[in-house]
Amino acid sequence: MEDNIFDKVHEVDLEKTMKESYIDYAMSVIASRALPDVRDGLKPVQRRVLYSMIELNNGPDKPHRKCARIVGDTMGKYHPHGDSSIYGALVNMAQEWSTRYPLVDGHGNFGSVDGDGAAAMRYTEARLSKISMEMLADINKDTVDFQPNFDETEREPVVLPARFPNLLVNGTTGIAVGMATNIPPHNLRETINAVVKIIDNIVEEDRETAMEELLEIVKGPDFPTGATILGTRGIEEAYRTGRGKIRVRAVTNIETLPNGKSRIVVTELPYLVNKARLIEKIAELVRDKKIDGITDLNDHSSREGMRICIDLRKDANANVILNLLYKHTQLQDTFGVIMLSLVPNHGSMEPKVLNLKEMLEYYLEHQENVVRRRTQYDLNKAQERAHILEGLLKALDNIDEVIRIIRGSRNVQIAKQELIDRFELTDVQAQAIVDMRLRALTGLEREKLEAEYAELMEKIRKFQAILADRKLLLRVIREEILAIAEKYGDDRKTSIGYDVYDISTEDLIPRENTVIAMTKLGYIKRMTVDNFRSQNRGGRGIKGMQTIEDDYIEELLMTTTHHYLMFFTNTGRVYRLKAYEIPEAGRTARGTAIINLLQLAPGEKITAVIPLRKYEEGHYLMMATKKGLVKKTPIKDYENVRKTGLTAIVLRDDDELIEVKATDNNKDIILVTRDGQCIRFKETDVRSTGRASMGVRGMNLTDGDEVVAMQLNTQGDYLLVVSENGMGKRTAMSEFVVQNRGGKGVKCYKITEKTGNVVGAKAVNEENEIMMITTEGIIIRLQCADISVLGRITSGVKMINLTEGVTVASIAKVRDKDPEADTNAEKADGETGDNEEGSAEEAVTGSEEE
Repeated sequence: MEDNIFDKVHEVDLEKTMKESYIDYAMSVIASRALPDVRDGLKPVQRRVLYSMIELNNGPDKPHRKCARIVGDTMGKYHPHGDSSIYGALVNMAQEWSTRYPLVDGHGNFGSVDGDGAAAMRYTEARLSKISMEMLADINKDTVDFQPNFDETEREPVVLPARFPNLLVNGTTGIAVGMATNIPPHNLRETINAVVKIIDNIVEEDRETAMEELLEIVKGPDFPTGATILGTRGIEEAYRTGRGKIRVRAVTNIETLPNGKSRIVVTELPYLVNKARLIEKIAELVRDKKIDGITDLNDHSSREGMRICIDLRKDANANVILNLLYKHTQLQDTFGVIMLSLVPNHGSMEPKVLNLKEMLEYYLEHQENVVRRRTQYDLNKAQERAHILEGLLKALDNIDEVIRIIRGSRNVQIAKQELIDRFELTDVQAQAIVDMRLRALTGLEREKLEAEYAELMEKIRKFQAILADRKLLLRVIREEILAIAEKYGDDRKTSIGYDVYDISTEDLIPRENTVIAMTKLGYIKRMTVDNFRSQNRGGRGIKGMQTIEDDYIEELLMTTTHHYLMFFTNTGRVYRLKAYEIPEAGRTARGTAIINLLQLAPGEKITAVIPLRKYEEGHYLMMATKKGLVKKTPIKDYENVRKTGLTAIVLRDDDELIEVKATDNNKDIILVTRDGQCIRFKETDVRSTGRASMGVRGMNLTDGDEVVAMQLNTQGDYLLVVSENGMGKRTAMSEFVVQNRGGKGVKCYKITEKTGNVVGAKAVNEENEIMMITTEGIIIRLQCADISVLGRITSGVKMINLTEGVTVASIAKVRDKDPEADTNAEKADGETGDNEEGSAEEAVTGSEEE
């Protein structure tokens, strides 16, 4: 007896056994657990859950079913693993913050962005979502292979028909053994348009699609939680190689509260970031004094959307704190893309890292297969039916003889045999004839049969054509997939922003004219030029911007997207942005608070904005202050503006910088005051000084008067002066004689009760247009030719119709001309530069002139 026991002990090599077992385990995890199939983008557990639900008839048009029932069915029939893994997969497919286009329509508590888990499956209910029906469409038409389940009592699909590219559209993440996958979700329309592009190139030009063509269509991942992707370098790398790092940043806004404090509001988080844990992390940073300046932290999120409010101390710089939060928390996160999936290879599936083009091509190959098999199935069915109809029609043609044969036969078998012999029928046709009802003998029924037969022959012809011609097959796919994009497609949720460190993004931005508008309280936006059209003098204007109380547009200038914008503040500092860095918004939108873009100190306001193309020798910036001081500094001194700004001019306590112009040292400077005085002197009267100087006296002001505008004589032939009650006039530039700087000047506007004080002055030409902005945000655009030319000591004509209590806030000059067009047109004389807010570039680059 003892010997027997020892006979059964086998000595094995432990290392070899472990190696074999572990490799078997690893292969199992890779091939049938953690990685998605390239064709339908699903892991086995997801595919089995969806198939169970369709088997349960649990579609979007039926009531929800208990999740426990769905999980039980999936586990008992197809997926012999724990119920928690099945329910976890079901829940994930139902969460709209996890899945871009949810495949399951959940009912009950399915968790939250704060990382709360779903309720137990005995409490929740689910059914298939509408779009998941497209994943399972035509599954019963032999479109995909089936395989036996684990105990060979059922059959399950190897892959789903997947009528849209689910792998890219919903993305996936999975950790196998020795490899992992992380595919971001994408926009349905973009992905389908990319597939359509591949089809079009094959059908119309018989060629492969280049990666560049696809990159133009698929802009980048589109996360269900929105957020902003920084730059395109990571996206392009991921699409070209299958691996890449995409930096994703939360959508934040800096709001200024009535008490002067700032607040950072977070409205969208990067994909897969746990909101509760993020708030905990911020609180921890404040507690450990790693971030200073945050006074309060609240989560005001609701059904309407996410809103995390971070209140700041009054003296804190919101931008600095925001950058620290990006650095230390998941407000900025990196999504590491690994486009690994299982691809078919000689009958088996193997893991492979794919680029965007390969993924779409594998998907298209699968669709060709699905549609070909569906068409073959439909063709077979149509041919079977047509065959029966042929027999019935033959019987109807010889109905008397058929009835005689059937009546004269002892049983059905003999009747069938005789019919086969007499009319050369097949067994199927003979069976159909003996099963035929008497009502088929009526004329109407016969017509019906003939019509059905004709229709079937047409279908058969169509199906055979599709099967014979690949291009026809591709056209069918194209039509069906576009219908899906039309039905379920939506706009992008994730925007693609600019990455400060990614140089390549700049080249992707088109060079086009743009209007920059900025309000008194510091909201700024970029708009397209075609938002505004010219109106007649004395009109009411159009709504220009949604402003809050006591706010109005102060700066309005035209430039191109690639120019630098130099921002000069009342405190004498200068900051710099590229025009495209200012977010674009509609005509009536309020825009972004400038403190979101520049690191301004509390109480600091922008007083002048200058668009520049480049910093050139021999060019200067001319500045004017409220108290009549002027200062000229070489433009080269401002070439390296730091993030935190530079000192542009040193000011006395009660003085402010009001205007800055770019010049070339051959112009005359014109200063206009609130009380209607004006002085014109040569620029050469002002000696050039460095950045950190105060400048010299430009005009001797009377008590209580202040400078409201500075213009250059080359900006136009006329000086247009506008008062706060909407009156204005043009006066010939020649009426203003050149004096020495520092004098009192001459009268340029007659001020009465009807006119109010001077609000602005612009040097203009006949063909110019100006925009006037009222304190209510109404904008009117006027042709300068419509404005009367009058002498120096006059009040002018009514230019805008104002209601009680409303005044003109500011005026701006318009130019619709393409600044790139005439690069060398008038480089020589520099006399007709016509730039909106003063000749910003007319002086800096001759190309900006007309």
